[in-house]
Amino acid sequence: MSEQLPEIELEESGSKGRYVLRGPDGAEAELTFTRVGDKQLIIDHTGVPDAFRGQGAGLRLVSRAVEDARTSGRKIIPLCPFAAAQFRRHPEWADVLKQ
Repeated sequence: MSEQLPEIELEESGSKGRYVLRGPDGAEAELTFTRVGDKQLIIDHTGVPDAFRGQGAGLRLVSRAVEDARTSGRKIIPLCPFAAAQFRRHPEWADVLKQ
């Protein structure tokens, strides 16, 4: 990773939200989610444009969702195939995975 990735921003509106990494060229990597009540979060989609590929942007977005879920006491349902694959690769996240 040659460049430092920007900070992840959280945008929320109602029960929907997204974590976003914005590049200097306007490119956005995002993870979208839907809150289900106070205790669950569904990861709907993770999108990483070519400008961010190979920099770990997708993993950073999922990791941030995991950190926030731990802090808020939520469980995650990873419907997004990328997020589901990351949960399989990171058994240490089992505490926030909705079984």
